[in-house]
Amino acid sequence: MARFGFIIHPLSARQITKLYPALKLLPDRMIEAILAKQGPRLASEVTGIKSKTGVETTGVLVGCSATPKMFARMPVEKSYEMILDAVNMAVDNGAEIVGLGAFTSVVGDAGVTIAERSPVPITTGNSYTVATAIQGTLEACDILELDKSKATIAVVGSTGSIGRTCAQVLSPEFAKAILIGRDIERTTESAAGIPNAVPSIDVKQIIEADVVVSVTSSETSVIQPEDIKLGAIICDVARPRDVSRRVAEKRPDVLVIEGGVVKVPGTPDFGIDFGFPKGTAYACMSETFMLALEDRAESFTLGKTVSKEQVEEMLSLAEKHGFELEGFRAFEKAVTEETIERVKAARLVPSSA
Repeated sequence: MARFGFIIHPLSARQITKLYPALKLLPDRMIEAILAKQGPRLASEVTGIKSKTGVETTGVLVGCSATPKMFARMPVEKSYEMILDAVNMAVDNGAEIVGLGAFTSVVGDAGVTIAERSPVPITTGNSYTVATAIQGTLEACDILELDKSKATIAVVGSTGSIGRTCAQVLSPEFAKAILIGRDIERTTESAAGIPNAVPSIDVKQIIEADVVVSVTSSETSVIQPEDIKLGAIICDVARPRDVSRRVAEKRPDVLVIEGGVVKVPGTPDFGIDFGFPKGTAYACMSETFMLALEDRAESFTLGKTVSKEQVEEMLSLAEKHGFELEGFRAFEKAVTEETIERVKAARLVPSSA
């Protein structure tokens, strides 16, 4: 089987202080200045991934020393240089295929240039991320007994590769779809061909939605407690999160779930705690694992689009190898039955109340 590499990076300057407590006294900008001078580092060796077919794979996680805010500020060529340095470190440690995690998968042209310059194939993992977002959203609707034929869905970040495909697949299930993006021209293009879709650049319009799928590449939270409809379901696929932590504190009537968290077959040891239950990982990582198990060192998902065919193929590979959607989680905690019952009750409150 192919050996893999996967690129990770800190989601914030504060996250770094968990590893280096002495930095807590420094402002974020100073921490970022320190990070900017660091090269890639070998974060961990990954072992124990074993398909239900019996094949196994191993790999490495390589850290790229930039936060989303840093990537957003630096010239794109500098971003490519940092990512490629990390890719090359993975290759030096035996990787035959490398996956791009979090912001490294959306920088510039979403992996295309990285793949052209890389000595091995590259994948962003977005195909399986889309698949799990769709699975999780539909499962949540079923659990809350939501009648999709009378409900409204909003997709925030609908012009991106994940958001666009989520919109295409999920919108026909609902009475109305609100597609939200930063640019009205591109958002209108995303809505083309979806009869019940309305394009918008106003994220506040999610107040109309019973279901929200959010997958922006924003550096900060874009969904606040006051933005959300009573009893709404929100699938947050973005890293960093699109949903503010204030939602958990202020809105017990809504169900927030994290998209893209997957149970990995075997007894995987990632060498790093991602805040998930043992043996679980991000869907984007899992796409890389599956391609390695298949011995398919190829650039499977690249660029700003993800096709339905790619999503379906990843679902097929997940079934073949035993990758499963993890139970609902939000803000590093499992979603409880109490939460689900509370949201169900909220949905019964008349809209005029």
